[in-house]
Amino acid sequence: METVSENACFGGVQGVYKHASDACNCDMTFGLFLPEEAKDGPVPVLWYLSGLTCTHENAMTKAGAQGWAAEQGIALVFPDTSPRGEGVADDDAFDMGQGAGFYVNATQDPWAKHFRMWDYVGEELPALVAKEFAVDASRQGITGHSMGGHGALTLAMGLPGRYRSVSAFAPICHPTASDWGRKQLGGYLGDDEAVWAAHDATLLMRESGFDGPILTDTGTKDQFYKLLNTHDFAHAVGERGQQANLRLQPGYDHSYFFVSTFMEDHVSFHAEALYAG
Repeated sequence: METVSENACFGGVQGVYKHASDACNCDMTFGLFLPEEAKDGPVPVLWYLSGLTCTHENAMTKAGAQGWAAEQGIALVFPDTSPRGEGVADDDAFDMGQGAGFYVNATQDPWAKHFRMWDYVGEELPALVAKEFAVDASRQGITGHSMGGHGALTLAMGLPGRYRSVSAFAPICHPTASDWGRKQLGGYLGDDEAVWAAHDATLLMRESGFDGPILTDTGTKDQFYKLLNTHDFAHAVGERGQQANLRLQPGYDHSYFFVSTFMEDHVSFHAEALYAG
């Protein structure tokens, strides 16, 4: 593992690191904020998954999360959104290829060689972070924005017992029924829609739900609101009787101005779950 940079931040350290990924068959870069408490022993960890076109850097520099995480003594991990580099497949469209991994393990060419983001975020990177840094793997939460909100919800429900809490900012909630989803799931996973179900938060909620609290925020002025299918997820939550707080925020759009406004709420929400018991 290579240290790209480390900066003092709210009494802790904001680092950027690069490593060779077996899952993605290329070098991957991630950001990690460690609060001051990590000097004395392992701290809880919150994963932040970013959206389309983003890298590890977007949320790390725009979400304003480190200050709130420092107050709570929580580490933050900012993975990249896809494999990258020479020889990694890409697409001219912003919503496929590099920057648009959709947090799935691709089975279709040309994506299958590198695009294994489910294994990377769900298995390989957590093992590396737990080995190299002072984080407590028994106390994990996960959040994300847009495509990353989709990833957070599906990983939380798809890996039972892994995360104590899950939240999302403007998540893509029902990708099998959306233009933001059908294209990507078909491209990465093939035409069998039964395979897509494991990556659809609404379908997973109907099937199994999440053993813990859920928080989501979506702006009423979100320019992509019709692609998110927030109402379908809310209906599934209601049918299951899932513990969840699904909020619509008047006047907010899809930007990091929206994300940063409600970041304190999300970090506090996760801290309550991560420090319980």
